[in-house]
Amino acid sequence: MTEITADRVGGDWLSAPRAQAVFAALADQGFAAYAVGGCVRNALLGAPVEDLDIATEARPEETVAAVEAAGLKAVPTGADHGTITVVSEGEGFEVTTFRADVETDGRHARVRFSKTLEEDARRRDFTINALYARPDGQVIAPLGAGQLEDLAARRVRFIGDAEARIREDYLRILRYFRFAAWYGDPEAGFDPEALAAIAAEGAGLTRLSKERVGAEMKKLLSAPDPAPALGAMAQSGALARVLPGAVSESLAPLIHLEGQAGSGPEPLRRLAALGVRADVDLRLSKAEQKHLARLWEAVDSGAGPAALGYRFGEALARDALLLRAAALGMPLDPEALSEATHGARQSFPVSARDLMPERQGAEIGAALAELEARWIASGFTLDRAALLANLRKK
Repeated sequence: MTEITADRVGGDWLSAPRAQAVFAALADQGFAAYAVGGCVRNALLGAPVEDLDIATEARPEETVAAVEAAGLKAVPTGADHGTITVVSEGEGFEVTTFRADVETDGRHARVRFSKTLEEDARRRDFTINALYARPDGQVIAPLGAGQLEDLAARRVRFIGDAEARIREDYLRILRYFRFAAWYGDPEAGFDPEALAAIAAEGAGLTRLSKERVGAEMKKLLSAPDPAPALGAMAQSGALARVLPGAVSESLAPLIHLEGQAGSGPEPLRRLAALGVRADVDLRLSKAEQKHLARLWEAVDSGAGPAALGYRFGEALARDALLLRAAALGMPLDPEALSEATHGARQSFPVSARDLMPERQGAEIGAALAELEARWIASGFTLDRAALLANLRKK
């Protein structure tokens, strides 16, 4: 269990003049404003804070008037849903009016603006994401002390009725596993109510856009150890709905081997460990699709470590070796990584010019392939003269 003793949070993300200027602009016009969500959660956990999101009782037009009166820039990035981006000292801060859902369809919500912190908290997804802090850092848990207890226990739990929260937005199924992977305690298991609700409402995943699914899956696979969450996702049926045919058994061995190899999280390598060979409607970028295809080419090539390094480069060779070992449930030979690195540093000493004029056209390509294979088999020891002399003897 993580010890949560602080009733205040702090750090440059909150105390910096650029951030305090936004709070002050709203306060000067009589509006309360709070840091909300991930920034408060992470600060309490001692984790890095990347973004400061602000919730306020001010309506969007009141936010614009308040910050402009203070000399700050307001950009209506999501005014219809209550969000104004306020630019202070060159940094953008999302300031969103307290909201309550009026109507949801599993993908989008129609909201009304609210004046109460509790109502704003109740429309959020998980108890650990509905924590607030005043500008001075004082933490507020609008839904009760159980929020901080959940955070201390690293327990990811839906707010209120889990099935109702999911029906509001089916992406919350994937967010549940993502947050469980990043912030949950795998030894404590997963919230039974959440898993039951996910199993009951999983069909709604098919209503989500592929872009949203792909983005969430990449965030999930970027967690330090997403294997327990992916296992629970498979058992609930959610994995099969978003990645048909995917299997999670090789993921835990891969993550163990990543640690041995000193390699950090790599979502595409982990996606391959699930058996995904091509973009299965995750809307991967062209570069990501090319990388995934090239990775599988390396895995399937049958080439040894040195040849992998030479043909595919050090990084792809390492990933291919990791995937092969994970699939077999075998340890990774440290020498294999060294051989891949050595291979990646080699340069074939023969060129087409060396084979002219004796050979032309397709004959040159065939001869080069033969010599390259012989050179690789020699452990890259044969030099240009030895290779050409051998070829001319034939």
